[in-house]
Amino acid sequence: QIVLVSGHLDSWDVGQGAMDDGGGAFISWEALSLIKDLGLRPKRTLRLVLWTAEEQGGIGAEQYYQLHKENISNFDIVMESDEGTFKPSGLGFTGNAKARDIVKEIMTLLQPINVTDVYDDADGTDINYWMRDGVPGASLRDDLSKYFWFHHSQGDTMTVQDPNQMNLCAAVWTVVSYVIADMEEMLPR
Repeated sequence: QIVLVSGHLDSWDVGQGAMDDGGGAFISWEALSLIKDLGLRPKRTLRLVLWTAEEQGGIGAEQYYQLHKENISNFDIVMESDEGTFKPSGLGFTGNAKARDIVKEIMTLLQPINVTDVYDDADGTDINYWMRDGVPGASLRDDLSKYFWFHHSQGDTMTVQDPNQMNLCAAVWTVVSYVIADMEEMLPR
């Protein structure tokens, strides 16, 4: 059984793609790195996917889906960060009411960093195939007030990234992915 965390590496525009979506790729990598460094071994596999060609129509995500859809019942949740890694506010979630209640309970663990909201609907080009077929999905929600200042511009460089805000995003990604991967049962569908 698999908990999938992801971001994409497909900078194709004028900037470096540090925010869109290097930040999402980084926090996904960092989540797994932190779990490993802490010596934690969840019941389910945590899988990192660094998508490619999202900007060109989600070609990488479609290919991955085609290769793995026969095992769709083993995917517990698919998580994608693709809206920058600014100060997080919570998680967008797509799934049934029972699964939403579980995710809300998990988010209470993040009260110390004040990131507890669960919003309707996860989104992400790279995880849409899975959610369409009933796999619960999650997307990081953060402060988008500056997102379009840098999105697809020459300003999308490493200087946009705030290490403290990225650490908070990585904390959200780590807690949510680990707890779901270590629950007795998969999220209800």
